[in-house]
Amino acid sequence: MASEATDPIRLPLLELIDSGGLPHTEPHACAYLPQHRSRSEGFSMEVMSARVYHELMDRGFRRSGKVFYRPRCESCAACVPMRIAVEAFEPSKSQRRAVRRNADLTLRIGAPALTDEKIAVYQRYLEHQHPDSPQSADADGLREFLYEHVVDTVEVNYVKDGRVLAVSILDVSDRGVSSVYHYFDPVESHRSIGVFSVLAEINLTRQWGVAYFYMGYWVEGSKTMDYKANYRPHELLIDGQWRRVD
Repeated sequence: MASEATDPIRLPLLELIDSGGLPHTEPHACAYLPQHRSRSEGFSMEVMSARVYHELMDRGFRRSGKVFYRPRCESCAACVPMRIAVEAFEPSKSQRRAVRRNADLTLRIGAPALTDEKIAVYQRYLEHQHPDSPQSADADGLREFLYEHVVDTVEVNYVKDGRVLAVSILDVSDRGVSSVYHYFDPVESHRSIGVFSVLAEINLTRQWGVAYFYMGYWVEGSKTMDYKANYRPHELLIDGQWRRVD
């Protein structure tokens, strides 16, 4: 995990963010709620300390490659940051069934490493799950999106008989583990491997002695994001404060 030593950029960066000084994108079609227009603010950095990154997560920021961003839509606040206090979390019956369905998988945890096999899994995933996504499916695009080394990051590979079925990218600090992205082979969709990966990664967060697992944005009414509300209890960042939902 990255050092929590004093970082000279910490106060200026956070002051800039809190003063509303970040650049904004132009409004564009929302990927989660098509009836809305989306806008975000953000910045890019080559390297960031764990302490600063955690402060950003508690302000609702996410990371994509070297870019740190959060929604700043003019007429919508549906994207709500969500996290799990891992010691309080209890899986539901259906979630426990997903664990049993995937009991034959092995978790391999290490530094992110892009391979031809993972590129192929990612391409099949995009084609099946997000056919209209603007994300690049080639090796360079995937490397820029998920395999840039900016903060302390680990990759969790879900493996069956030597074959990678799914991959998760996690940013790790001693205060929070952030789920950056998860992709899987759609041939294995019957396993509910996405559900299983969340439970496995909550358990890893607990094993690592970290208090919170950050799940990104919960978006009520979005078929790709609404499912997150099924993980309870969870906490939502509302008006700058984390509030528990049982």
